[in-house]
Amino acid sequence: MPTPTKNKLLDGLAAEDLQALLPHLTEISLPQKQTLNTPGQRIEQLYFPTSGIVSLIASLDEGGAVEVGIIGQEGVVGTPALLGSETASNEAFVQIAGTALRIPTGVLLDQFEESRSMRRHLLRFAQALSFQISQSAACNARHVIDERCARWLLAAQDRVGGNELPLTHEFLAIMLGVRRAGVTVAAGALQRAGLIRYRQGHITVLDREGLESATCECYGTIKEEYARLTE
Repeated sequence: MPTPTKNKLLDGLAAEDLQALLPHLTEISLPQKQTLNTPGQRIEQLYFPTSGIVSLIASLDEGGAVEVGIIGQEGVVGTPALLGSETASNEAFVQIAGTALRIPTGVLLDQFEESRSMRRHLLRFAQALSFQISQSAACNARHVIDERCARWLLAAQDRVGGNELPLTHEFLAIMLGVRRAGVTVAAGALQRAGLIRYRQGHITVLDREGLESATCECYGTIKEEYARLTE
């Protein structure tokens, strides 16, 4: 049986499907702030993170930007290619540094077309990611910033697998779709409640259960849908 790759999506493939991909996967580092895709850019490579977090960003003509989705060890960056698009719709950049397994898009798509089981497996992740994006949009529109901040921190902790999250004011503002002053207010409220410790550029989760109580319903809704589709 192939050795686990540390990417849950790859490791969930049928053994023969993973075996077909392994010779084409290259391990790479993902430095913080590295851009993997930009809107309109041809998707030449797909990335299966094995650590760290990649953010999907929607940009506005006026210069603003907001995060619409995150991808970690559970998934792959480049799902538009699986859905028949040659180019990216959103910017994808590294939010928390890590590593990934990279594969040329053409190579993966060849295997994708040949294997029904691989196609089903990867498309179910694409559906889960689409649900995350739509639910995040609803959350940003309807829920208060403290709840949204707690949701994002829980989702990040799930993917990082630890309590330490290297996050700057700038990144948190993009993640939450607010001004930097709003980040200070939200993080300060969670810190005063004893749920996190926040200093510039770094957050430590102190009370996971308390953070789950402080978040909105969206965290659990997204997590349940991922479990239904990908586990």
